[in-house]
Amino acid sequence: MPLRTIERKPLLKAIIGNRNVTAVDVREIRLEPGQQAGRHLHPCTVVGYIAERTALYQLEGEAVKTLPTGSVFHEPAGAVMTNFGNASESEPMTFIAFHLLDGEQELFEMLDNN
Repeated sequence: MPLRTIERKPLLKAIIGNRNVTAVDVREIRLEPGQQAGRHLHPCTVVGYIAERTALYQLEGEAVKTLPTGSVFHEPAGAVMTNFGNASESEPMTFIAFHLLDGEQELFEMLDNN
């Protein structure tokens, strides 16, 4: 049987700077129809993958991005996320989040809606 070439499609290159990563916490997260995470930040870098449906992604000071199934995203450590949510009002949305931890850290911190 002839060997087949393995396809490697680049999806994301996230520059995380000079950070120490001692552990990776991987979570499958499901948002109900219309559910929004609200204003928050992560003390650690987060990279993620939209597994089902479409997400809305917005870093503070930037325009809202629409992320369909198969999209990847990067939430820099300490950056304020204005929102991350389910774009659908009728279907749940699922994404996979990879939290790049440096020791014991909280995964997120909710912020006031200023």
